[in-house]
Amino acid sequence: MRGTVVAAVVILLGAAVFVFGQFRPFGDESIDRSQPAMLESVRDLSQYHAAAGEFQVVLDIENDVKWVPAALAGERTLFVAAGSVNAFVDLGTLKDDGLVVSADGKTVELRIPKAQLDKPNLHHDRSYVFSQERGLINDLQALAGPPDQQRFYVAAEGKLAEAAKRSELLTRAEDNTRVMLTGMLQSLGFQVKVITD
Repeated sequence: MRGTVVAAVVILLGAAVFVFGQFRPFGDESIDRSQPAMLESVRDLSQYHAAAGEFQVVLDIENDVKWVPAALAGERTLFVAAGSVNAFVDLGTLKDDGLVVSADGKTVELRIPKAQLDKPNLHHDRSYVFSQERGLINDLQALAGPPDQQRFYVAAEGKLAEAAKRSELLTRAEDNTRVMLTGMLQSLGFQVKVITD
């Protein structure tokens, strides 16, 4: 009997939330009172962004509660994340021994630094929860407020970073940087000798 009463209450609460969410008799209005963004600092960069990769990953994350049936507690989420990763070469080291001009001023020895990867840039407009299965307790908790999706974004950033490391981004960035610098120096009349680390 008690189980029937609990089930009825849960159904009524769910119906009330659904009805109120679908029909807004008083209407609603969104007002943006945010202040304009302010520039806090400016810094100089010596990075040449030479390649960028677009990635997508589907996360399958399940949270189990020990000794409790999945119908009561637990959650499994499929989260689709899309983002980009830039590969860059820091040209600041060319000031040291990366660029050496011969004594006759005709030849340049060019040592190109290793390429590096930027932090993944998630595209929030293309990242979303594809499906989610929750136990009864988790459903009731979700009624209290919007679910926290931050953990999905953090996990997605890690997956995108791993995918970028396994890709050809770093090699492509170094090749593009070599072509760019060689072409620029040759246009100035230098013969270019590229030294790889």
